Amino acid sequence: MDDTGEIAKPDASPRKQSRAARRQQLIEATIETIAAQGYSRTTLTDVARQAGISHGLVNFHFETKERLLTETLQYLAAEYRQNWTAALEAAGPSPAEQLDAVLRADFDPRICTNARLSAWCAFWGEAQCRPMYQALCGSNDDDYTRTLESICARLVAEDGRGGDPVRIARVLRITTEGVWLDMMTMTEPYSAAEAMRTTFTCAAAFFPRHFDDKGALGRG
Repeated sequence: MDDTGEIAKPDASPRKQSRAARRQQLIEATIETIAAQGYSRTTLTDVARQAGISHGLVNFHFETKERLLTETLQYLAAEYRQNWTAALEAAGPSPAEQLDAVLRADFDPRICTNARLSAWCAFWGEAQCRPMYQALCGSNDDDYTRTLESICARLVAEDGRGGDPVRIARVLRITTEGVWLDMMTMTEPYSAAEAMRTTFTCAAAFFPRHFDDKGALGRG
């Protein structure tokens, strides 16, 4: 992870590549451990066991549990941001295509995994995490919200049916977050595909000329 919050690319040097790969291995092990045990119960020993390495090696790379958890949250935040911004850049020029891309990105199988969703829920749900979450993720969340509001404003103008784009964007964001929570907490959770269709059903309620429960009309 570099100073900008982006996921750092491994250096060409084999020694530094190994160090970067080891740190990523430990972050991935931390995500799995948090998913299995929760935030508070996660220890460096648990992470070492999950990664299949010694406790001392975890200490060497991260020194403290707090630093490991902070860098894990930074990693998840950078991964999430890169995912939706890349999806938006690859989308077509229309606001419907762009909204489809941003909403669909939340169900990309690279980030919409049981372990990652559980880790996000743990970071959201722990009161002691909230100051850290706001410090590390607040600006990313603001950028996402502003982008969603801008796309919705263009769709409202194009659609001609009226509506408050800020509130529409808020409902869409809350719906996405809600189905993520559902997939983690329901006794009989539904699939990511069903969660995505639920989100697009919400989009279709606001923009029936542009969406149905499968996404933007005419997509692909």
